[in-house]
Amino acid sequence: MLVLKCSTKLLALEKILKRHFPESLKVYGAVMNINRGNPFQKEVVLDSWPDFKAIITRRQREAEADNLDHYTNACAVFYKDVRAYQQLLEERDVVNWDQVFQVQGLQSELYEVSKAVAISKQLDVKLASFKAVRFSPVSSLPDTSFLMSSPPRLTQLSVADADLLNRTWSRGGSEQCLRYIASLISCFPSVCVRDDKGDPVSWAITDQFATMCHGYTLPDHRRKGYSRLVALTLARKLQSRGFPSQGNVLDDNVASISLLKSVHAEFLSCRFHRLILTPKPFSGKARP
Repeated sequence: MLVLKCSTKLLALEKILKRHFPESLKVYGAVMNINRGNPFQKEVVLDSWPDFKAIITRRQREAEADNLDHYTNACAVFYKDVRAYQQLLEERDVVNWDQVFQVQGLQSELYEVSKAVAISKQLDVKLASFKAVRFSPVSSLPDTSFLMSSPPRLTQLSVADADLLNRTWSRGGSEQCLRYIASLISCFPSVCVRDDKGDPVSWAITDQFATMCHGYTLPDHRRKGYSRLVALTLARKLQSRGFPSQGNVLDDNVASISLLKSVHAEFLSCRFHRLILTPKPFSGKARP
């Protein structure tokens, strides 16, 4: 196991990972954030350098941790050799097996290998699998003139909006998720439409892997073009900062899939896999 801390090597790693798109996108997003201030206190663990075969990005060990907060305790994985990934995962102190955490990635063997190692350590594993998408370069946005001078307004989220996002997210509802969302809003780009009271009615945020997530429009404000506008604005904002504008969508989310097709997003050949690993003592305590 090697923890890559050298800033020059981390910048070089960005270039290497770009050659392995789309499978490396999650790790690439994490590394980009590490190289740009590291607001989520992540670090890179790999089997060797520079000829690595497996990478895991994880929370820095010295960072404050909540053992139930699998949102923040999330790892991203990329490997060139799945056996190297398994060996790295099995090494002592690579991940903290005493807390609830996530493993995310875009490679097909990720689930079976991670599950086998987790079960050997007496952890429960829950899998969610999604279509993976990437936005094409956004050169222009829909007409926003009606949003600039009077409500509704196109703007960004604030930490004060975190409670609303926590209540409306299918993965939300917990204290851990509330803190996580507030951190995402503080650290990464977001976009929202606000009504005449200044409350968000449509929004999207970015996570620690530079993935667009929690795109949502309140029911009373749908069919007004807000979701399309928010998605394209956030994609363009990420692209302007050099980030890949990537996202995930459930197979049965027909409305979001139609929206993504309408803006010519690319549906990737690989799928996004998110595993939640839970030690036996915490079973039933952590929300999905």
